[in-house]
Amino acid sequence: MKNYKITVNGNVYDVTVEETTGTAAAVSAPAAVSAPVKAPAPAPKTAAKGPEGSVKVTAPMPGKILGVKVSAGQSVKKGEVLLVLEAMKMENEIVAPSDGTIASVQAAVGDSVEAGATLATLN
Repeated sequence: MKNYKITVNGNVYDVTVEETTGTAAAVSAPAAVSAPVKAPAPAPKTAAKGPEGSVKVTAPMPGKILGVKVSAGQSVKKGEVLLVLEAMKMENEIVAPSDGTIASVQAAVGDSVEAGATLATLN
């Protein structure tokens, strides 16, 4: 018998598996599964860094933030690179949708973001 801990969708299960030397037909009963053990809850995301602006810059796809090129209070022109997002092994530049001033930057280097997540806001 071997015992394993298996995590499925955040639930931890203790599983006992019996090893046999015969064919699959020789197995008489399925392995016993104990009740799920509660996994620790993920840490909550930090709150927005600074006041929000009227124009939101969102992630076009899920990925990881590789670089933040701006800071709050900085003036930007339309098309200027704000952040670098890695997705599917490619670096994608997230650019300013319009001229303005950065009101808040809500992502940091190393953050994993989902599609549609607010990365920064402009006024």
